Amino acid sequence: MPPIAPVDLTAPEFKADPFPFYARLRREAPVHPTKLPDKRTAHLVTRYDDVVTVLKDDARFVKDPQRALTPDQMTKQPWFPSFLQPLTRNMLDIDDPDHRRLRNLVHKAFTPRIIEDMRGRVQRIVDELLTAALIRGKMDLVRDFALPLPLTVIVQLLGVPPRDQGAFHRWSRAMMHATSTARMLTALPDLFLMMRYLRKLIRDKRERPQSDLLTALVQAEQEGGKMSEDELIAMIVLLMLAGHETTVNLIASGTLALLQNPTELERLRQDPSLIDSAVEELLRYTAPVETATERYTSDDVQLAGVTLPRGSLVLAVLASANRDASQFEDPDRLNLSRTPNRHVAFGQGIHFCLGAPLARLEGQLAFPALLRRLPRIRLAASPQSLRWRPTLVVRGLESLPVTL
Repeated sequence: MPPIAPVDLTAPEFKADPFPFYARLRREAPVHPTKLPDKRTAHLVTRYDDVVTVLKDDARFVKDPQRALTPDQMTKQPWFPSFLQPLTRNMLDIDDPDHRRLRNLVHKAFTPRIIEDMRGRVQRIVDELLTAALIRGKMDLVRDFALPLPLTVIVQLLGVPPRDQGAFHRWSRAMMHATSTARMLTALPDLFLMMRYLRKLIRDKRERPQSDLLTALVQAEQEGGKMSEDELIAMIVLLMLAGHETTVNLIASGTLALLQNPTELERLRQDPSLIDSAVEELLRYTAPVETATERYTSDDVQLAGVTLPRGSLVLAVLASANRDASQFEDPDRLNLSRTPNRHVAFGQGIHFCLGAPLARLEGQLAFPALLRRLPRIRLAASPQSLRWRPTLVVRGLESLPVTL
């Protein structure tokens, strides 16, 4: 059997269809070393049970590299600009007890009741975007629908002025694309502007508090002992990124999957009651988040017969776990009524996605509206010509031109 050739996990051509590569890893090398664009070696964990182990075992697989890496290993970490250091304090990249403290501060904004109360607001945004597309008579589904829907929702929730929505998206893209030193250098001007803007926004919320999530977080920071200013900045950036990046990919890639599976599309059109299970299946099938974020082994760890030395960088591949035949029957087939569907698209364990209820709500409203109001929607380009974004953790389209 030929050796497994190295791949660039961020290459657009790989992003277009990473699933055969992961299927081979599950068969032959379920814990597989690979070089990242920033030259670090990461170990890809690809089988469902092993992925769940990594996500849930927060004692052996930790988020904070300083808890795992030796001083010598720390000196070899990629360069990160000093003005961006506050971002390392985001709750996705830290361990308990600090993780739990920060999560508790923001959790109240994402309770099922609060998310359900947002249904009417989200539905209005969906309808407005589709009405505008119908008036134009054409549509890039990413630019005109999948992106502005979750971005509008998250900036309204945070309390960001609507005029700054476009800047937030530009900064988000810069963050997601900075996967190597060269790309980080290219992104620096945007990231510098972002940090300056956020500090000003925090000052404004202190001086003129409003009834929004950002004001609530600022007030928690002012009370002392709950959240530092660096943690506050990191929280805003995390909510900005996680609050719309993954949902953009769910809606755009999910629509592409439906268009490529017309039988399933027609099932959903004829039976809208399928929408809850359909969203879960599209999450599993399309991999809006391809890998979980970084974890490090806090000691030597045995996993799938492989010894990972202390300080090893581990990436749990959600996209692979969700296509594992040991867990899913006929895993490469889109089945909108799949049950059970114990996918790991939102992760597992203490770092389970806080915004999962909001992402689900947006998907549950977006797909039925698309199918109802755009009954003749078709791809306006060949699937092979579609461009995928050169990112590491997430998997998403640059654009999705459709005819109405």
